[in-house]
Amino acid sequence: MSGYIQPESKKIATELCSPLPTRRLLFTYAMNAIAFVFTGLALVPLLSLLWEIVVRGISGLNPEMFVKTVIDNGFANAILGTITMVLIGALLSIPTGIMTGIFLAEFNQTNPTIGFVRFITKIFTGVPSIVVGIFAYGVIVLVTKGFSAIAGGFALAVIMLPVIVLTTEESLKLIPTTQRLASAALGGTSLQTTFRIVFTAAIPGITTGILLAVARAAGETAPLIFTALFSLDWSEGLLSPTASLPVLIFNLYNDPDPQKNQLVWTTSIVLLSLVLCVSIASRLVLSKRETK
Repeated sequence: MSGYIQPESKKIATELCSPLPTRRLLFTYAMNAIAFVFTGLALVPLLSLLWEIVVRGISGLNPEMFVKTVIDNGFANAILGTITMVLIGALLSIPTGIMTGIFLAEFNQTNPTIGFVRFITKIFTGVPSIVVGIFAYGVIVLVTKGFSAIAGGFALAVIMLPVIVLTTEESLKLIPTTQRLASAALGGTSLQTTFRIVFTAAIPGITTGILLAVARAAGETAPLIFTALFSLDWSEGLLSPTASLPVLIFNLYNDPDPQKNQLVWTTSIVLLSLVLCVSIASRLVLSKRETK
């Protein structure tokens, strides 16, 4: 009969609908509590560092610092230099990284070149930033015979590139194969499917990877010491030494002058705020895109 339920099925349904035994509930609550405790312990160093930066830096923050240079106890030239070099690095690394990620994820997986490129990219993610700075010094500074924002941007691009490549590849791989098949069934070519369907669907993940790369590049110090050096005043151009927020912090941290020491902590707040603003702006853009 159609309405007859076998005893075994009824027993399974009863077990599924019944509450968990007390012992299993206690175990679940205990594991959740342990997870929260260790998460809190992991956040303690980060929160304590942020608190120290805010407490020491907020007292010296004033609007005049945003229009004065380091020589006048400000950091306007360092902010401009950081933004300039990060933009140069982004212009060099984002198009190259996205196209490389698409190549690794979407085209000719049997090609041995793909495995080699992926292997080199993963190696680059573990290269110390000071080694990248020495590499950029040899490639740009020695050739142009001078420290410059271009050299600093190139060093940051090398740091950003592997992060963008790997996150782009993984974001594209997360897109279901059914979307590719649907596009092909409607007559879409391989390029149309990749760039109009797969890439569009993966934009949130790719944007997250770009933000991670930008955040890492904005806080790098060692590569800029070897490439852009530093300047106490406004930079004379892209081919001259350029100030940056991380190098300012590095140079003035042990300065005996109380004003310069206070400038270090205030600059740290500005650097953190700069990265935070970029992250918030990008999330707002993504949220507007998803609501359309």
